[in-house]
Amino acid sequence: MDEQPEPVHETGGSLDRRAELSEFLRTRRARLKPEDVGLPDFGRHRRVPGLRREELAQLAGVSVAYYTRLEQGNGRNVSAEVLDAIARALRLSDAEHAHLTHLAKPKQHKKKQATRTEQVRPALAQLLDSIDGVPAYTSGRRSDILAWNRMAAAVFGNWAELPVQERNWARLVFLRPEYRDLFVEWDQKASDVVAYLRMDAGCHPDDPRLSALVGELSVKSEEFRRLWATHDVKEKGYGVKRLRHPLVGELTLNFESFRLSDGTEQTLNTYHAEPGSPSAEALRLLASWGADATKAGTGRSATG
Repeated sequence: MDEQPEPVHETGGSLDRRAELSEFLRTRRARLKPEDVGLPDFGRHRRVPGLRREELAQLAGVSVAYYTRLEQGNGRNVSAEVLDAIARALRLSDAEHAHLTHLAKPKQHKKKQATRTEQVRPALAQLLDSIDGVPAYTSGRRSDILAWNRMAAAVFGNWAELPVQERNWARLVFLRPEYRDLFVEWDQKASDVVAYLRMDAGCHPDDPRLSALVGELSVKSEEFRRLWATHDVKEKGYGVKRLRHPLVGELTLNFESFRLSDGTEQTLNTYHAEPGSPSAEALRLLASWGADATKAGTGRSATG
């Protein structure tokens, strides 16, 4: 598997895909120790953390020169088989494997897709409104929040009172102190948001709005800069979030994220509590308070 990648030239994209590929491979290699992959560790003779390029190349079954060119960002003509071998050698997760493929073999997207405003289908908006007692919202590209129901506003704040460009999870988490208070494990939420953005950047490196968002957050938030530099990636799925609500106190909610199959790259996100738990009772109280609960959330999250 010793193919010759072609040089990568810039195509006017907003993010440097070549640099993204280079840094992603370098950071994945640096996190592996020789003993992790069954290689001897010569300790003090090792000048850099993680595997050497020649060790990784050996594990993947490619020449050192070939892997070096790939890690320098020259991956335009790399085959899926080589990427699979490198992904196995680097012990990549499914999300990381997909990200590597997006960076090395990018798909062509129409320019209009990167700049046009995302719209939620009317039927989906109606579905959100009909979901009673469960906070639910639809998110889109760049972690934008597109539509939500009354319970989501009661829990997270009334996003309707924010300017459209501020309805974005990355901006909320890193630039609004009240969201630092809202999430009990704020560090984990922040890490997740950045990992989602990284996945988006891999799929759409030529998106000027995403590049502008990353640039803004890098200037305004040291924590964002640090997390962005790790090149970690993650896909939305499921898990547990603990929140501190100003009216009902701490909430422990299970979340589920469902990627829509309509080609919009939008995700339906829902939060629910274990039946009979204190959090379930708290959600019931918020639902019974109706607009009053939403206003409380607005006061916390929209005015900052």
